Amino acid sequence: MKTSLIIYSLGVLISAIIGTQAQSPSPSVAGKAGPVTVFSDVRIFDGKSGKLSAPSNVLVRGNIIEKISDKPIPTDRRADTTLIDGGGRTLMPGLIDAHWHAMLATTPLNVLMTVDDGYLNLLAGREAEKTLMRGFTTIRDLGGPTFGLKRAIDEGVVVGPRIYPSGAMITITGGHGDFRQPYELPRTLGAPTTRTEEMGGSMIADSPDEVRVRVREQLMLGATQIKLTAGGGVASPHSPLDVSTFTEPELRAAVEAADNWGTYVTVHAYTPKAIRRSIEAGVKCIEHGHLMDEATAKLMAEKKIWLSTQPFPPEMADVFPPGSSERAKFEEVLTGMDNTYRLAKKYSLKTAFGTDILFSPALAPRQGELLTSLTRWYAPAEILTMATSVNADLLALSGPRNPYPGKLGRIEEGALADLLLVEGDPLADIKLLDDPGKNFVVIMKDGKIYKNTAK
Repeated sequence: MKTSLIIYSLGVLISAIIGTQAQSPSPSVAGKAGPVTVFSDVRIFDGKSGKLSAPSNVLVRGNIIEKISDKPIPTDRRADTTLIDGGGRTLMPGLIDAHWHAMLATTPLNVLMTVDDGYLNLLAGREAEKTLMRGFTTIRDLGGPTFGLKRAIDEGVVVGPRIYPSGAMITITGGHGDFRQPYELPRTLGAPTTRTEEMGGSMIADSPDEVRVRVREQLMLGATQIKLTAGGGVASPHSPLDVSTFTEPELRAAVEAADNWGTYVTVHAYTPKAIRRSIEAGVKCIEHGHLMDEATAKLMAEKKIWLSTQPFPPEMADVFPPGSSERAKFEEVLTGMDNTYRLAKKYSLKTAFGTDILFSPALAPRQGELLTSLTRWYAPAEILTMATSVNADLLALSGPRNPYPGKLGRIEEGALADLLLVEGDPLADIKLLDDPGKNFVVIMKDGKIYKNTAK
């Protein structure tokens, strides 16, 4: 009798806790409650237009852009009211990186595979704050154990961008993301997981049934979208670029499982074969695509498939040892980059911007520089639109799994207040984004000011 009573009491307590958590508002659902910020005398890049607005004023209440006007906005001078004189500066949406690795960006691979998970999380927390201070108020994480980091950011434990997590990327035996050593083979079903699986970096699945399990696990943990590696990769030692990894039935299993949760699958794929197989299986987004051909680009346009690609810098080769297969694979990918962007423009592909920085404390601070390097193919207005409203449209594919319901990547009434006040006009001089410490005067995320050096 006493045991039954204890179990019942625990059940009531757990239900109460779960109920309380379920009723707790998301950081992005504050509505019209909360403090007020008024930006006066700003010229607005709204995330879509090719030119700045006339001098304007913007009122933010809570985490929402409530009013935009060319006339002064009367405001009650309450204790929680902040007035910011824009002085003719540019107000623009926060930047979005559609392919980031919050847990893996700055930690060298040899350290990543050996350090304590607690230490890794502390490093990632520090880098998350730096990411936000570079003006990236949102990132789509395409592989890594970011669920805890996301929660800590959302709850205000640490400072960082909004995170749309994929959780562990799903791969096959010998695929991109399989970092096992030869002595760890053969794989035995039910055997202890590998280091990368334990840390949540990648999960191995070698059949449609295993794929379904791995997808459902990530969704259960809070994934907003699912990532599979449909072809070979650069950083993985056993994964040639030309191989196609998952079979079409395996890819379809992932697509079906994600669709059942109202979200989508994106795949790591460089080659035409890997891209085409993924499209046939119902995948909605291709990551990279640096070795695609014209016929594949045309097919992507016809099927309205997203291309999430990256302007890799040549210096990224330094992440890999000289003479290594990984370095050779990166150089092959680099040679196809120009063609991919030209095809994306020719066929008007829905193209997202990301960086995919891995294992490099030197490259991560150059996140903004990688964005501005797109001037090789795009005009400044196109680049800024890609990194704001276009990337936000890609994030919206998460549907009901979207952890931040509302409009991102835009300055309009009713949109979420992720804002940057820029010293100068980035449409005229996009290189201003190369030095965020100097040129981002105000950084606001979700209506909260994280930096303000305006006079």
